[in-house]
Order: sequence, then structure tokens, then C-alpha cells
Amino acid sequence: MSRVIRFLLQFITTALTILVIAGILGGGLWYMWRVAKSQAAPEPYVITATKIERAVLGLYLRTQEDIVNQPVAPDDHTEVTFVVKPGQSVLGVSQSLVEMNLIADADVFRRFVQYSGADEDIQAGAYILRRDMTMEQIMLQLQRGLLPTVTVTIPEGWRAEQIAGELEAKGVTSAEAFMELVQAEPEGWSFLADRPAGSARGLEGFLFPDTYQFPRNTTPETVIEIMLRNFDWRLEGELRQMAEDRGLSLFEVVTLASIIEREAVAAEERPIIASVFWNRLEIGMALQADPTVQYALGCDAETGECWQQLTREQLNTVQSPYNTYLNPGLTPGPICNPGLDSIRAVLQPADTDYFYFVALDDGKHVFSETYEEHLQQDASRGQ
Repeated sequence: MSRVIRFLLQFITTALTILVIAGILGGGLWYMWRVAKSQAAPEPYVITATKIERAVLGLYLRTQEDIVNQPVAPDDHTEVTFVVKPGQSVLGVSQSLVEMNLIADADVFRRFVQYSGADEDIQAGAYILRRDMTMEQIMLQLQRGLLPTVTVTIPEGWRAEQIAGELEAKGVTSAEAFMELVQAEPEGWSFLADRPAGSARGLEGFLFPDTYQFPRNTTPETVIEIMLRNFDWRLEGELRQMAEDRGLSLFEVVTLASIIEREAVAAEERPIIASVFWNRLEIGMALQADPTVQYALGCDAETGECWQQLTREQLNTVQSPYNTYLNPGLTPGPICNPGLDSIRAVLQPADTDYFYFVALDDGKHVFSETYEEHLQQDASRGQ
């Protein structure tokens, strides 16, 4: 008797479960049918897998109405420039919106965009958003509110002054105002908080080289926000973990990477040049990197040249903490803005016993283990 009762109870439970699921799906389909009926001429309504999926998605969003309809900060009317990167997925856009505190939940926004059929309507570019906007308002703005933008390419190895000049030349922002912010004390960025004592301040090294879509005639704050967010996004967790494993701050990694960026011409030589510098640092030997002296000299006010040709005398006479012929160890800060390849070279240097290298006419280098070999290479280069 007990077995029969258990069977009946299981049967009833299963049947009720099926009825509940059918009711939920039926309710969603009925709602969609009513909407379709009110918006279009009568036609046969065919139930498809896509329609069932959308009905379930709609029911899920009904349970998240508070998140969908409530702005993250109803009283904050500050305009925020938001950039959608080329090729960025809706999930990536959603996560960026959360990081900038423009929405409360990335997954809910992604599903809301999917339910609204707007997946393909969000284009790369710059937009103006506010924290008092609902998810629907933000989605509509990302569909329709694309700002007039300017394409600006920042090459690896440029210093901040060169970037400032290019931004002004392209009609993005004032070079002078940009440099004032670059040299100011940065705030609110975790990757800038681990500077060793006595390090240089400012944003040199962290203005990530890339091709950008900047709003036309915008503020330097907006430009720097976009560039620093790009740096933060590009230096993903693996690279930061590698730096931590080597006992390095991110600031130290970027500083050495900036020197490698200016020394290297051939991409395959970056890890080898990194190994030379690491070998020197380990024994307390001066880096003796020419680009650090060039950086110390600054940009020529008349010609605008920022990487001037040096004489041998200048290498040993230019008085600056950035002159690595006169000062052992790293420079006080980065000397340019390096790309990912140079950053990776710092963290994954080649395994060599080289301590010296000489530049050839094509930009490549000959590497040596001893000073005697180095002198021979240098002499043969001059012949």
C-alpha cells in the first residue's frame, strides 16, 4: 500500500511541476501573442524555439524589473563619456558599464539588450551617458547617441608630449591642457597606487598606445579617462600576476618596458634586450641606455623633436636622475608609453648571459657577454 501511495505522490508532484512550467511558458507566449496582435495585422501565430526562448527571457527580466528600471544614482546628472571598443561584445560592454558604475548588473543588461533585439545595434565609438539613466535609456543611447569622433593612432614608444601634439593636431583636445593633467597627481587608479618611494609622478608610461576613437573637441579629462581604462583593460590578470610573482610593482614593469621600447626596433629582440638589462640590474651595473638621456633632454622647443641625436659626451655629462649612465638602477619613472610586447619582455626575458649590445645600421643589435667582445663589436661597427 505504501508503495502505491509513494507512486501516486510522485506522479502528482511531477504532473504539477509540468503544469507550472507549461503555465509559465504559456503566460509568456500569451503575452507575446497579445503584443504581436496589437502591433500587426492578424496572421497565424507560430510557436518556435526562438519565441519560447524569448518568452523565458522576458519572464526572467520581469523578476529583475527593479534593476532594469532603477538608475544606479538617480540624483547624479554628471555626463560620462563611455567608449565601446571595436569588436567588443555585448557582455564586454555590459561589464564596462558596471565598472564605470553606470549600471548595477552586467548580466541583466546583456539579457535586456538581447531581449530587445539590439545586439547588433551597438556600434564602436564614444557616447555620453549618465548614472541617472535606466538600462533602457542607456541601451537606446548606445544605439542612437554616437558622438562625432576622430581616429587617433598612438604608436608604441611615444612620450606624453608627442601624444599631446597629435591630439591637438587632430582636433581632439588642447595639448597644453592635456599635459597639465598628465603631469598632475593621478587619482582613482589602482595600477598607479604601487609606485615605489621617490618615483616620478604623472601618467607617462600609462597612456596606452593604440588606435582610438576620441570625441571631437572634448576635454583632456575625457581623453585620459579613455586611455587609462584601455591600459587597465589590456594589462589583464595574467600579466599582473607575473609581475607579482617576480616581486615587481606594475610601475617598475612599465618603467623598464619603456626603456626596452625605445631601444628595440626588431620585435624578436625585445626579450633579449630585457635579459641584458635584468643581468645588469642583478649585479648593480648601470643600464647605460641612450634613450634615458634623450628623455632627460626633453623635446626641442624649436623643432619639436623629442628624441634628439646624442653625442658620446652628452651620455656622461647630462645631469639628470633619468641618465642611466650616471645613475644605477631604473629611472624614476617611464620614459615613454610602451606597448604590450615590451611589457611582456620585461616579465618573460630571454635566458642569456649578455651584458652588452651594439646597434647596427638597420636598427638591430649585436649582443656580447664580455666588455672586450663589446669593444670589438663597437669598433667593427665604426669601420
